[in-house]
Amino acid sequence: MSAATLPDTLTQQLRAIGQSHLIDHAATLHGAAHDAFIDQLRSFDLKAIGDYIARYGKSYSPPPPPGSIEPASCYTLDGDWDREHYRAKGEELIRAGKVACFTVAGGQGSRLGYDGPKGCFPTSCVNGKPLFQLFAESIAKAQEKYGCVIPWAIMTSPLNHESTVAFFESNDCFGLNRAQIMFFEQGVMPSFDLEIGKLLLAEPGVLATNPDGHGGAYRALKISGALDAMRAKGIEQLSYFQVDNPHAKIIDPVFLGLHAMAPDSSGQMSSKMVAKASWDEKVGVFCKVNGKTEIIEYSDLPEDLAKRKNAGRLAFNAGSIAIHAISLEFIEQMVSDPRYALPFHRAHKKVAFVDPLSGDPVTPDAPNAIKLERFVFDGIKLADQSIVVETDRVEEFAPVKNATGADSIESSKLLQTERSAQWLESVGVKIPRNNDGSVNAVIEISPLNAIEPGDLRSLNLPTAIEPGSTVVL
Repeated sequence: MSAATLPDTLTQQLRAIGQSHLIDHAATLHGAAHDAFIDQLRSFDLKAIGDYIARYGKSYSPPPPPGSIEPASCYTLDGDWDREHYRAKGEELIRAGKVACFTVAGGQGSRLGYDGPKGCFPTSCVNGKPLFQLFAESIAKAQEKYGCVIPWAIMTSPLNHESTVAFFESNDCFGLNRAQIMFFEQGVMPSFDLEIGKLLLAEPGVLATNPDGHGGAYRALKISGALDAMRAKGIEQLSYFQVDNPHAKIIDPVFLGLHAMAPDSSGQMSSKMVAKASWDEKVGVFCKVNGKTEIIEYSDLPEDLAKRKNAGRLAFNAGSIAIHAISLEFIEQMVSDPRYALPFHRAHKKVAFVDPLSGDPVTPDAPNAIKLERFVFDGIKLADQSIVVETDRVEEFAPVKNATGADSIESSKLLQTERSAQWLESVGVKIPRNNDGSVNAVIEISPLNAIEPGDLRSLNLPTAIEPGSTVVL
C-alpha cells in the first residue's frame, strides 16, 4: 500500500509539520486499524500540534521569571467583611438556579490500592461511602435547602469514563435525577520525541497520548455540549472542585456571593485557600505576579520567598485547595478567544513507544519525550480581577490521595471525624477528647442531614457523644 491510503489533505498536513513517518506507518495498516488511525489523526488540530512541537520541543526556552512576586491579598477568616451580606447574595444565585457543580474526576485509585475510578473509592469514616456518593448527597441536601435543581458536570478520562457512568447508574445516581448529571471525557494530547519532534506511537495504529491536564476542562466542557446545555438552563456560575476532597463545600453561598458581587471581583474566576501548614507544603501558592493574582507551583516558588515571615507567620501562606468559582461566560471566552488561551506546561518524561515501520516496542532508559498539559488555575491570571477567600483546613480540605501518610485515607478519616465533632460542638453537643485534643470517637455526619453546622439544629441530637463510640448521624 502507498501513502495515498491517507486522504490527501491529511497527508499534506502531516508533511507540513514534519510527521511523514506517520504517512509511511499508515501504509502498513489495513481495514479497521487503518480507519481508526485516520480518525485519531483527524481528532487533533495538526497545525497547532506542529506549532506546539516547535515551541515546546528541543529548542524550548522557559519563560523569564516574573518581575515581581508578592503575597496575594485575600478575604481572611478573621477579616472585617460582611459574611451575611455575601451569604444572602450567594443564596439568591443558588435559589435562582444559576449555579452548577463541576467535578474533575479523571483519576484512578491506584495510589490508594483501589482498582477503579477514584470517585468510587469508599471514603467516609464509618459507612465507607464513596466520594461520588458524598458529593451527590451534598447536592441533594443543597437542592432541598434552596428549592432548586443543581446540575452536576463530571469530567472523566478515557481510562475511567465507562466505569464511572456505570457506577452511577448501578447506584441509581445516589438519588439524583440522571438528567441533571452530565458526564464527559477529558481531552488528550499526543506525546512527541524530544530530540527530533516526532509524534510517538503507543502501538501500531495508535498515537501515544497523555491527558491534557485539568486545564483541558474548559475545552472539554465546550466540545461535549455541557457548557451550552448549562447556559440553556440559565446557569451562570460553576462551583469547581476535584474528586479527591470529601470536605469540598461544593455549594457555598458565602463564597459564591463574594465571587459574584464583591467590588474587587470581576466575577470571572475566584478561589479558596488555606493557610499553609509549613513553608515546604506541596501545594500551589496564591501570589501577586506583576500585579495580577495567580498560583505559583510550590516547586517554582523561590525558597527564600517560601520561607519569608511577616509578623511571625509565612508571608506566602495562601495554599491552593483546588476549589474555584468560575463563570460560564469566562469559560466561553477562554475557549473561543485566542487571547485567553491557557498556556501548556511541559513535562520531560519516559514514554514507551513502537517503531513506526517495524512495530517493535521500545522502552527508553531515560526521559525521551515531551508531554503537554494545561492547568485549570492558569485561568486565574486571565481574569480581570480575581479574589481569594480563606477557609479553614479542617472544614474544607481532607484530601484522599495516598493509602498512608500525608493526604491519605487515614488522615482524611481523622479529619472527617474532627470536622463532625466541631460541627456538633458548635450546636452544644459534648464531644469526648483525648489529652492531645483528638476526638475519642469516630463520627460521621451524612450530607443528607447537614452540609454546614447550622443544618444540625433541625436534628434530634444527643447531648453528648460517648467516649470510644462510633456514631452516624
